[in-house]
Amino acid sequence: MSSLMEKKMHKEENNIVNDKKEMVVSLKDLNVYYGDFHAVDNVNLNLEKNKVTALIGPSGCGKSTVLRSINRMNELLPETRVTGEIVFDGVNINNPKIDAVSVRRRIGMVFQKPNPFPKSIYENISWGAKINGYNGDMDELVENSLRKAALWEEVKDKLKQSAMRLSGGQQQRLCIARTIAVEPEVILMDEPASALDPIATGRIEELIFELKKNYTIAIVTHNMHQAGRISDYTSFFLVNEDRKGHMVEYGVTDDLFLNPKDIRTEEYISGKFG
Repeated sequence: MSSLMEKKMHKEENNIVNDKKEMVVSLKDLNVYYGDFHAVDNVNLNLEKNKVTALIGPSGCGKSTVLRSINRMNELLPETRVTGEIVFDGVNINNPKIDAVSVRRRIGMVFQKPNPFPKSIYENISWGAKINGYNGDMDELVENSLRKAALWEEVKDKLKQSAMRLSGGQQQRLCIARTIAVEPEVILMDEPASALDPIATGRIEELIFELKKNYTIAIVTHNMHQAGRISDYTSFFLVNEDRKGHMVEYGVTDDLFLNPKDIRTEEYISGKFG
């Protein structure tokens, strides 16, 4: 039996026995506007501690917009307005009085396309820690971060080399290590394996299983098989007749895939559209 299958079975067992749920992030009546365009309509969604939540749905239905809202990345775009609550650690971080930079340190982001800095592998990891005032042993931090991202053994002898010389899959794991280095509590992933080959994708999925032991993870993916393999919970998004992205259904992944409550969820999962 493959290690991925074994972990899948452990995931299912955990969902059965874990009755006490600790919500790390709660979205309450979340709405996102780009100028006059109402992009996301009234989303309510929870991210449970040490679990993976997948956001699925066809292109343009608001998945990535919702993901970026969780660490206030959307406000970097002009004429963007976000209403509703994003409760993290008991605080509504959508409040403009809350420092967005501090939010993004605690809620890290990994993007669809690997985006390493044009610096050395070592500097890619150390840079964020430095600007956040890290005063510990930087060599130890770099090594630990790379180990957590399952990359240390591949790069330990070339830390001074440019990160741009790594393969695509290695670059993505480096970006994950860079995120880990600033010690977040939540990691958001926007289709982190969509640009990778199957082998590199498998490594990212294995890594996600390991990371959720210490982090709460939300991932946007178009790959139904991937969502089924790696996530504990899944939320399905669609665009309504007014072109607003909204969440149709949310639940335990196996329940949603095997016994969806909404016919549109069943049709999307079965490939009838999307």
